Amino acid sequence: MADSMGLQFVSPYAFEAMQKVDVVRLAALSDPELRLLLPCLVRMALCAPADQSQTWAQDKKLILRLLSGVEAVNSIVALLSVDFHALEQDARKEQQLRHKAGGSNGESILVSQLQHGLTLEFEHSDPLRRLRLALSELLAIMNKVVDSNGEFFLKSSELFESPVYLEEVADVLCILQAELPSLLPIVDVAEALLHVRNGDWFLCLLVANVPDSFNEVCRGLIKNGERQDEESVGGRRRTEALRQLCQMNPSQALNIRAMVVEECHLPGLGVALTLDYKPDSADEAVSPLVSYVSGLLLGTNSKVRTWFSMFIRNGQQRKRESSSVLWQMRRQLLLELVAILPRSRSTHVPNDGDMDEGGGSGYSGLREEHVVKASALLRLYCALMGIAGLRPTDEEAEQLLQLMTSRPPATPAGVRFVSLSFCKLLAFPTLVSTPEQEQLMVMWLSWMIKEEEYFESAAGVSASFGEMLLLVAMYFHSNQLSSIIELVCSTLGMKIAIKPSSLSKMKTIFTQEIFTEQVVTAHAVRVAVTNNLSANISGFLPIHCIYQLLRSRAFTKHKVSIKDWIYRQLCETTTPIHTQLIPLIDAYINSILTPASKANPEATNQPITEQEILNVFQNSAGQGEASRGGRQRYSITTQLLILYYILSYEENLLASTKQLALMQKKPKSYSAALMDQIPIKYLVTQAQGLQQELGGLHSALLRLLATNYPHLCLVEDWVCEEEVTGTLPLLRKMMLPSNTCRYTQSQLHQAFQKLPSSSPRLMRILEHLTLLSPADLIPYAEALTSSTALLLEPAVPRRILQTLNKLWMGLNTVMPRRLWVMTVNALQPSAKLLRQQKYTQNDLMVDPLIVLRCDQRVYRCPPLMDIVLHMLNGYLLASKAYLHCHLKETADFDRQNQTVSNLGIQGQPDTPEVTREELKNALLAAQDSAAVQILLEVCLPTTEEQQLGANSESLLKSIRDPVPGKSKQGTLGPGAKGSPEDTEPEGGLLSDLREVQCLICCLLHQMFIADPNIAKLVHFQGYPQALLPLTVAGIPSIHICLDFIPELLAQPQLEKQIFAIQLLSYLCTQYALPKSLSVARLAISVMGTLLTVLTHAKRFAFFMPTLPCLVAFCQAFPPLYDDVAALLVQVGQVCASDVATKARDIDPLITRLQYLKEKPQEAAVPGGGSSKLTLPQRTAEEMGGADPDVQLCYCVEATFMDIISSTLHGL
Repeated sequence: MADSMGLQFVSPYAFEAMQKVDVVRLAALSDPELRLLLPCLVRMALCAPADQSQTWAQDKKLILRLLSGVEAVNSIVALLSVDFHALEQDARKEQQLRHKAGGSNGESILVSQLQHGLTLEFEHSDPLRRLRLALSELLAIMNKVVDSNGEFFLKSSELFESPVYLEEVADVLCILQAELPSLLPIVDVAEALLHVRNGDWFLCLLVANVPDSFNEVCRGLIKNGERQDEESVGGRRRTEALRQLCQMNPSQALNIRAMVVEECHLPGLGVALTLDYKPDSADEAVSPLVSYVSGLLLGTNSKVRTWFSMFIRNGQQRKRESSSVLWQMRRQLLLELVAILPRSRSTHVPNDGDMDEGGGSGYSGLREEHVVKASALLRLYCALMGIAGLRPTDEEAEQLLQLMTSRPPATPAGVRFVSLSFCKLLAFPTLVSTPEQEQLMVMWLSWMIKEEEYFESAAGVSASFGEMLLLVAMYFHSNQLSSIIELVCSTLGMKIAIKPSSLSKMKTIFTQEIFTEQVVTAHAVRVAVTNNLSANISGFLPIHCIYQLLRSRAFTKHKVSIKDWIYRQLCETTTPIHTQLIPLIDAYINSILTPASKANPEATNQPITEQEILNVFQNSAGQGEASRGGRQRYSITTQLLILYYILSYEENLLASTKQLALMQKKPKSYSAALMDQIPIKYLVTQAQGLQQELGGLHSALLRLLATNYPHLCLVEDWVCEEEVTGTLPLLRKMMLPSNTCRYTQSQLHQAFQKLPSSSPRLMRILEHLTLLSPADLIPYAEALTSSTALLLEPAVPRRILQTLNKLWMGLNTVMPRRLWVMTVNALQPSAKLLRQQKYTQNDLMVDPLIVLRCDQRVYRCPPLMDIVLHMLNGYLLASKAYLHCHLKETADFDRQNQTVSNLGIQGQPDTPEVTREELKNALLAAQDSAAVQILLEVCLPTTEEQQLGANSESLLKSIRDPVPGKSKQGTLGPGAKGSPEDTEPEGGLLSDLREVQCLICCLLHQMFIADPNIAKLVHFQGYPQALLPLTVAGIPSIHICLDFIPELLAQPQLEKQIFAIQLLSYLCTQYALPKSLSVARLAISVMGTLLTVLTHAKRFAFFMPTLPCLVAFCQAFPPLYDDVAALLVQVGQVCASDVATKARDIDPLITRLQYLKEKPQEAAVPGGGSSKLTLPQRTAEEMGGADPDVQLCYCVEATFMDIISSTLHGL
């Protein structure tokens, strides 16, 4: 608004005086300044105040005295004497008239037909007419603003343009707005004043006379403003008006700027207010302009960023204007940049003498107090150029390059500045355009390489710019330009669109002049490892560089050994774990196993040696060698990372055997002896409590364990760990007195040796050990396991055995593999112990059944049997993993050799592979089934136990003997001989045999669930019929046998068919399901078919053990009664006919059978009465010496009677 130049605006001093009604300050104003504020002061003096205090009365007198000498006060008093109510009514009528007329300038109620121009009329008019003239003109402008739909116009009005009457018009305007606020809202008046000349002057006077409306007016003008103010005349006028308002009230300038950003309108105003802002205390670090523009472009609000970027882009398209806010901003930034440049900088290239002067001071040294400001300026220019699209002028580019290639002092801020400068060079390589500038840049980069170590040591930072330089060089060599762009963006802290093609010049400089690939690899190995590397150390570290070089295979290509560096870095780690460590190990393993090229299969890195690995675990708590209170040399993080390296190496070695075999290359695997010395389970348990600090390492270790060491991932072990490490054990440990007696291993050993006399002392020691954590129990493991066999002697208290079992399970959570080997060797029979035969871990994985070749007394010692079964389950799983690994290790190499020997004969190489896999599966199946058969045999009572009355069928007593007090007549199977108490040993139901049977059944249940094929194989092999009641009742998963019993019935061997029917009879009783019914029908049908095809001898051998099973079928499924009865009659007829051919039937058997079939209700009296049809009593000698057919006939009759009895009892 250049038209208001020369007019006097309200000063900040005067506005503050008005805002605070400071009469003393007002009295100090000059007459011209006071003239601008008269409308408000006159109204203040004349109107009745709300404040009736004495203070205000005195201030009012001062105001009246102040106004008494001003001539213009009389005209303002005259204006206030008008009837404003009538004036408002006329104004509203005129508005209605204009609305009806469509806004055309026709009849006016406020102003009659003018005889002269508006200015002359205003001069000759009385106060009322003056008010009417100004009001009419103002309403016309306001109406036009409403009708313009946002399009800017400039209204030519004599009233607002005549310099002679500007003050009088301003007085009228202020009085009108103050007296008619509802008709003339101040925000609408302010909007209208933007469309007339001198509008900003009128606006400032209006607001100065109503100082409370300052924020309201500013917010209204900003809300109605343009998104890009410099694009239009209206926008520039609005910006200038608001700028004048803020100059009048500078204390609110930053609040108005915040409104601008909030509304995303008038970006030029925000910059202009920042340029006008003069802080009370100058901040030496960063100027307000840099802070403001950086906040807009680098903030999190994308809407604000896009809005301001558009302002920069649009501003560049217009010609350079000194009045443009954008160019004012650029000039100010350039001045700030030049102000901090080193005084000795110029555009010439420094000579070698300059180069040798060092980094902190001397030539081109950036002053320490300017470093932070320089970094902020660099980031701002990066944002302006990368985000907002600013195209620097030649002068800006030259000065920027001078700043970027200056050398800061060796401080953390200096390191940051160099990193930013380097990334800006990569992001905007066009800044380097001439050969002189390119040479300057190369020399600066050379200085960076030379001074990197000094900066890192002097600044005391772990992440210096040297690693970034090395990393970029590696990316250039491997042509990973996208990675360079990511690195630049993350360092600068902003997302910049960088074209990969723009990096071609920098790539040439790096790869050919500064960092050849050989120099990169040689330099990388010499870089010191980061001490105590953790996720808390940010920035670009040596580990990033080594990782990229490993990925690009630079070390193997140039035959540079990196093994020692990686080992040292892994040893210098701590929690929280750095995110780059796991990818580094993975890349290192890949570089060991996979050659860099097929042409050179030897080009691989060396693996970490076994001795180096052992050094890491030498003092681990899991080894049991650490002295109490001794400090570990290596952290738990290092041990976990080395463990991850070994497990991942072995897994990748197995996965790569095929490719390695093709190249005739076989990397060395780590020995089993090494793996035995690493406390794997202890370390994983420790990692479980540090999951938050270890990132993804714990889950990665669990995955590797589940694949390669399944015996360390048993579900029951995890459950047991909860019991060992839960709340209750923690509370018990807290209750343990600190001054309690601590027992030594030798004391424990002596207490074991003196059993049973030392039982109380041994119990005290064991109870004390239960209060210790599993890790603290490790030193006692040898003493506990070596004396286990002594507990098999008689008279050892059960409580000692149970406590030992508890301690063993606790130790199992931290050192399972060593514990298992020690326990197996300790439980060997005394004959083997005399021969000093010690089994190793490898022996037990090759043959897991060694576990069951223990002292026979263990089989009747439930606490120790529980331990044996736990070890057996673990070693069966370990054997599977061992054979799988062994097969993969050797298969591909043998196959490759055979391919060479077969000279390309098709079809030959696959045959051995298939055979080996089948043999492995057969061996595993044989192992599992043998273990199951041995365990089932253990469940059988010994001769002594049978004499004592132990009965393996007691679990199914209620199933097979439903009628209490009645025994089966005529059956040859074991029957009930009275009440259950009569058949139990002294211990009742809690006998050792019963407890062992329960433990074995639990294990078999788990095995059958894990692999149903084991259940099928075992039942196809068969086992003693006496065990069927136990297995069916004790193994819940045995119901799966219903799936393959039809297949078992179809076998040609008679023994398998008999076993299938006996098994089915127990299953039908235990699981009366529709599927059981259908299989039972099939079994009855098979029995009927076999009756017609079996020979005389086989018929007796088949039906004598299977006929009693029909009782269970009928008891479980009554609808089968007709089929069973028909079968029994058919069997009886066949047998009777055979008997008839030899002798006459003196016993009318067939007649009785027909009667039993047709009238079973009459055969026996319900309620236990005597039968109408009773069987004749026969002696054992008569039964045993009778003809087989006769015996079978009697068996059929007895079966009939049992079915009838059980049916009636069920009713």
